[in-house]
Formats: sequence, C-alpha cells, structure tokens
Amino acid sequence: MPHGPPDLSRRCPRCFFPRAECLCLDVPRVATRTRFLVLRHASELVRSSNSGRWAALALFQARILDYALPGPPSDLSALEEPGTAVLFPSPHAPRLAAPPRQVIVLDGTWAQARRMIQRIPALQTLPRLSLPARTYPGLRPDAPLRKPTVTGGFSTIEAMAGALVLLGEPEAARALDALHATALERAWRLRRGPTPS
Repeated sequence: MPHGPPDLSRRCPRCFFPRAECLCLDVPRVATRTRFLVLRHASELVRSSNSGRWAALALFQARILDYALPGPPSDLSALEEPGTAVLFPSPHAPRLAAPPRQVIVLDGTWAQARRMIQRIPALQTLPRLSLPARTYPGLRPDAPLRKPTVTGGFSTIEAMAGALVLLGEPEAARALDALHATALERAWRLRRGPTPS
C-alpha cells in the first residue's frame, strides 16, 4: 500500500523530527569564519533525514536556499559573490587560490547534485573544494540514515564537517559530528520503535 504525504503537523518545523523527539534543544550554536550556503534540492524539503537542515541550524554562518521549487526560479545571485567556492569533487575544476569566504554545499542525492552542477551556470565556473576519502574520525559511515548512492559518499552534514576540517576549523567540525551522531541515534530509535517492556 503506497505511503501518503508525511503529516507535517506532527513534526518540528525547524529540525523536522517528530515534535515529541525534537532535536532543537540538542543543536549547538557554532561560529565559523566560513559562510555556508546550502543549495537544497526541492525533493529534500520534507525528508526527515535531510541533514543539511541540521547543519544550517547549528552554524551561525549558514543558510539554506531551495532549488527546483515549483513556480518562479530561485534567486541564485548569492552564488556569484566574490570568494565563493563549491563543495564538489572534480579533478579538472579551478583550484582555490585562497580560503573561500563562502562555500556552496549541494544538498540532495548524488544524481541531483550532479544535475545542479550541470544546470546552474554559476556553479560551473566556481573553484572546487574537494574532500579526501573518509579519513577524519568524526564520520559515522557505520550507521547512515540513507544508503550512499556512490562509494565513499557523504551526507550533507558530514560533507560540511569535512569542509571545516580542510579550512582549519576542526572544533566547528567536531560540533557538527556530535550533532550528527545525536541525530542518527534519535532517528534510528524512532525507526526501530519503542523497546518492548
């Protein structure tokens, strides 16, 4: 039997967890030198597993811009601000001459992220910030909420933490890792249901 649309009235509008299990009180507030613009695909809006939402709640210098919504196209002028780089792997992309002031993070499936790169001209000319293979210890590849669609894939919050490590902000990265671990634990508890007494 097909599932209907999610009952949004039962969810916290900020963290999107069920109101009874709201994550908001566990979200740290983290200052960073780097600004993050999370370019979120429209299909992620009502997904409770969207981790870009949690990262944007935590970082003072992060905001979400939704892409591919019905209606008029989104205003993407923020992508053209000086000192902007996009977090996306590519061996042939322009490299960073200096640490970026703003990092664009593509929030969606791997296929959606690739399409955003292909369809948004401003993204194609930006320098790339690329993460190495999973090497820093904060990541939790053992218990993802979604199965990665590519080998070594990152969730959005993991990618943002990895970017902070590369940019010399490890304490902020650890705060995101801790939030991610808390969110994973809560989400898996909700999926498993109450423990029988």
